[in-house]
Amino acid sequence: MLLAIDIGNTNIVVALFQQDELIHTWRIYSDTRRTGDEYSTIIASFFREAGLNISKIDSCVLSSVVPVLIGQFVGLIERMIGKKPVLVNPTIFDQLPVKIPESAVHEIGSDLVCNAVEAYCRFNCACIIVDFGTALTFTAVDKMGFLQGIAITPGLGTARNSLFNNTAQLPSVPLEAPPSSLGTNTIHSIQSGIILGYKGLVESLISQMRSEMSCKTGTCVQEIKVIATGGLNSVLSPITSIFQEVDKTLTLKGLNRIASILKSKNNLKNTT
Repeated sequence: MLLAIDIGNTNIVVALFQQDELIHTWRIYSDTRRTGDEYSTIIASFFREAGLNISKIDSCVLSSVVPVLIGQFVGLIERMIGKKPVLVNPTIFDQLPVKIPESAVHEIGSDLVCNAVEAYCRFNCACIIVDFGTALTFTAVDKMGFLQGIAITPGLGTARNSLFNNTAQLPSVPLEAPPSSLGTNTIHSIQSGIILGYKGLVESLISQMRSEMSCKTGTCVQEIKVIATGGLNSVLSPITSIFQEVDKTLTLKGLNRIASILKSKNNLKNTT
């Protein structure tokens, strides 16, 4: 079994794969104050409650956009399974099917690399991956697998929390579409601004990215597939037709695919 860990700014997602099947996922709140031992205890409890044996894990792959937690997790994984995890970082980028420009190699988030690899390998076409996380990100890959660019904006939850935390009278509201853009109370007014405003942002930015990719690479706009992922994609997916595919576990599947690619390449080297 493969243990895949995606460390994000808000949540850490721990997943278990049997071959290419995602069989379990668990979420932990990201807290840089926790020690590796504390995280290890939490993960061990997940396995106990699911009736799983940690000794059945033969490898681990790790993505993190929180640098301070990388060392903690590398250590706890070594203690748990007796092996170092594969880290999604610049040392492996040249082995992946998605080509990352030199200028972006040391800046791109490892989660975006996972998204790009999974989307490109699965759909085998030019694509834009929209990831609804703490940040809302747009990652564009052309039909030859070259990373064309990325756009980043505050995520839906981040925008909502910023409004709540920086105003005296505005409440924190549920992230759901209002009945109308014409808000008649405070809750609906905020939902109109955030949810419907972000709908316009997403549709407009995707349209512009598609147009620029088409001009730059010669790919027809209609052939550029748009994929949504991330936990909050469910907020906008029902009210827009811009997404051709929705997969909230895309990043985890990208981790699994990267592990498979690296394993295949290493096995090939060992036989030559």
